[in-house]
Amino acid sequence: MSPGEAIGISFEQAQDIMRRVGAESRLEIVRRPLSRALGAVLAEDVVAGLPLPGFDNSAMDGYAVRAREANAAGASGLVLAGEQFAGSSRGLELGAGQCIRITTGAPMPRGADSVLIKENAREADGHVMPLEPVREGQHVRYAGEDVAVGEIVLRAGECLTPARLSLAAALGLPDLPVHRRPTVALFTTGDELRPPGQALAPGEIHDSNRVLLQTLLIAEGYEPVSPPVLPDDPARITAALRDASFAFDLIITCGGVSAGEKDHLPALLREHGQVHFWKVRMKPGMPVLFGRLDDALLLGLPGNPVSVLATFLTLGRDLLAALQGQAAAPSPWRARLAAPISKGHSRMEFMRGDLACDAQGQLQVRPNPAVASHRLRAAADANALICLPEGAGEYAQGDVVDVLPYPGQRG
Repeated sequence: MSPGEAIGISFEQAQDIMRRVGAESRLEIVRRPLSRALGAVLAEDVVAGLPLPGFDNSAMDGYAVRAREANAAGASGLVLAGEQFAGSSRGLELGAGQCIRITTGAPMPRGADSVLIKENAREADGHVMPLEPVREGQHVRYAGEDVAVGEIVLRAGECLTPARLSLAAALGLPDLPVHRRPTVALFTTGDELRPPGQALAPGEIHDSNRVLLQTLLIAEGYEPVSPPVLPDDPARITAALRDASFAFDLIITCGGVSAGEKDHLPALLREHGQVHFWKVRMKPGMPVLFGRLDDALLLGLPGNPVSVLATFLTLGRDLLAALQGQAAAPSPWRARLAAPISKGHSRMEFMRGDLACDAQGQLQVRPNPAVASHRLRAAADANALICLPEGAGEYAQGDVVDVLPYPGQRG
């Protein structure tokens, strides 16, 4: 291990600190209507006050029957005694030798125990002839078979997905208690930065990190506010960040966290706030900074774009999850390496890779050979991070490794 690699805390220690501090700073509970709760984190368990289904009903269009009578009906069939459509129950009761026309979702008439589907019946002259045997309970949805009254159906700490919100709606809930989503101020720093579309003077570069972080946050459901680029001026940086610290829950910065003469953020945070950690044994992203400035948490990411990507996906998402009472950000997937990797350093590494499913249904990930933290093209060509633990090692083709898909990726 080289002296440089010994600097900083382990990645696992950084995660633990970030999750603990995030949990201690957990945001207040608010009620959100279901239409505005997508992606929010549920703050309290949801207990079913209604059964699902709420009543015995038909799973198919056809005829409500008694299975025993339908199977013994013979050529004369069953007498068609009425109709029950989805909607208000008509309170129908099935008499001996009768059937009742029924549609999907309609309440089962009293006395009926099965549904003869329309395709397996012939109707003529007010009678219905079964064309196939009927099994008792066939095509009937029973009250409470999906959800029973008193059952916990959604748990605190779960992220609200469309299916979970639909379940809440089915239970008659118009809104849910959730943790307020964090407000985020996003700053990029550096005299050399110019917005895309603006001509560059010698030594200047376009501000790609702002777009990268904005869209990463938007993909996670946040609405970041991005003030103008901060110059390499410690007084102006301090003023801007302290102003933001009273208006936002979280400040994320890019650049200015290393050990150069223009890297002012570590000293600023030591003087005006609190440093929880600075430098993590990870590659890329080693100089990542985390602390508190006045009322806000501050996450200082390195300036190289691949470092921004890796530190946000691995640490930033964990912090945002903890602030909302979620146990952790999405867990890694597992995939087989499509090519070998030789790891010659001791830091935990997050390597760009192309994640895909092969013809046998096995997830495979192919590492991108461009590993330098400024190689943005490699990040753009990839769709996942390959997570390699601390310690040098050789990884053979076919070895199983952890992978973190990019937000919004489908493989």
